[in-house]
Amino acid sequence: MKLPSRFLPAIVLASSLSLCQFALAQPKGKGKGGGNRFAEREKQAIAEPFVGVTADGEVEKGLYSIQSTGVSTKEVKVAAEKFIQALTDEQQKKTMFPVDDNEWRRWANQHSLPRQGISFEEMSEKQRELAFRMIGAGLSAKGLKTTQDIMKLNHTIAEMSGREGEYGYGRWAYFITIMGEPSETNPWGFQFDGHHCIINYFVLKDQVVMTPLFLGSEPVWAEGGKYEGTIVLQEEQDLGLAFAKSLTEKQKAKAVLQKDKDGTNSNTEAFSDNVVIPYEGIPVSELDDAQKAQFLKLTGLWIHNLKEGHAKVKMEEIEKHLDRTYFAWIGAMDTDSVFYYRIHSPVVLIEFDHQRPIALGRSGVATRQHIHATVRTPNGNDYGKDLLRQHLESHPHPH
Repeated sequence: MKLPSRFLPAIVLASSLSLCQFALAQPKGKGKGGGNRFAEREKQAIAEPFVGVTADGEVEKGLYSIQSTGVSTKEVKVAAEKFIQALTDEQQKKTMFPVDDNEWRRWANQHSLPRQGISFEEMSEKQRELAFRMIGAGLSAKGLKTTQDIMKLNHTIAEMSGREGEYGYGRWAYFITIMGEPSETNPWGFQFDGHHCIINYFVLKDQVVMTPLFLGSEPVWAEGGKYEGTIVLQEEQDLGLAFAKSLTEKQKAKAVLQKDKDGTNSNTEAFSDNVVIPYEGIPVSELDDAQKAQFLKLTGLWIHNLKEGHAKVKMEEIEKHLDRTYFAWIGAMDTDSVFYYRIHSPVVLIEFDHQRPIALGRSGVATRQHIHATVRTPNGNDYGKDLLRQHLESHPHPH
C-alpha cells in the first residue's frame, strides 16, 4: 500500500513550526455556533508544545521504552491498508497525515468542533465496513461495541433535542484520520474523532498506545427512538461505586476529595494535553488484598477496550506501579448518587465524571444521563509520543 506522493516526503519528521502551520492550515468541516469558539481553543492548545499530563509539571523520565511485547499488530495494519485502499485519491489526501503531525492533538469531545479526515457520513457502505474492521482489529469486542453504541446514542441526542441534520449530531458524524503509513516496523496510527467518542491508536512495531481515549454520552441510555435500549458505561459506573463503598471509613476520609458533586470535575478532556494533576486520594498501597483485586478489575474495564493481548501488556505495566497509584472520589456514595472518580499513577490516568446536562437541557446539577470519561498515558506518552521520540532518535529521518 502506497501513500499519495504529496505525503511521502513529510512522512516522519518536520520542524515544530512547520508542523503547527501545516496542521492549522488543513481544511476543516462545517462547524456551527460553538465550533468557532472551540476551534480557537484548539488553536491555542496546539500552539503550546506537547509535554503530557504530569503530577507536578515535570515529566518523569524512564517510564516507557521501545521493546517487544510479543503481541502482533499485523491484523490492524492489514485492516488499515484495506481501508485506505478503498478510499478515492481525494479522500486519501484529506485523511492521511505524517506520523508526527499535530492532527493527533486536534480532537474534541464537543460536537461542534470542525473535524479533519473522512466522515462516516460520506463513506460508502463498503468503506464503513472496512473502517469498522480497522477499529475492531485494534479494539476488543467490548471496545468496538461501546464505540458503535455511542455513535447510535449520538443519533438519540439528535432525536431528543430536535437537532437531526445539525453538524456533529447523528450516528455517522464521526471522522477518521490516518497518521503515517501502516507498517510492522515504522510508527503509524489512526484517530477516530467525534462527539463523545475519540480513539487515538498509535502503533510502533508490536507496541500500542491507545490514549487519549474519550468515551461518553448524553443520554447514556436510549429510552425510546430508533436505537431504544442502547446503553453504555454502566459497568464502569456501577463497579466504581461498588469499589468506593468497599472502602473503610478511614480509607474514605482519604479518598473523598469533596462530598458534594458539582456539574463538571473532569480535567483531561479536549485541549488538556499538558494538564497538571497532583496525586490525590487514597494510595492503593493502603488497600487490602481484596480491595486491590477489585481496584484492578475496575481499572481493567477501561484498559480492556484494547484487544486482549495489548490490554494484558498495559495492565502489567500498571501493576508495576501499583504502589504509586491513587484513587480519588468526589460526590456521595448512595445507590443513585452522581459522582466523579479518578485512577492515577505514573503510567495511567482514568477519569469518570457524571456531568450536568447540555444537549438535553441546561442545569448546573450533574445527572447519570450524561457521562464523560477519559483515559490518558501520563508523563509524555499520550499519542505514543515518547515512543515516537525514542524511535526518531535511533532512526533519524531527513526533513
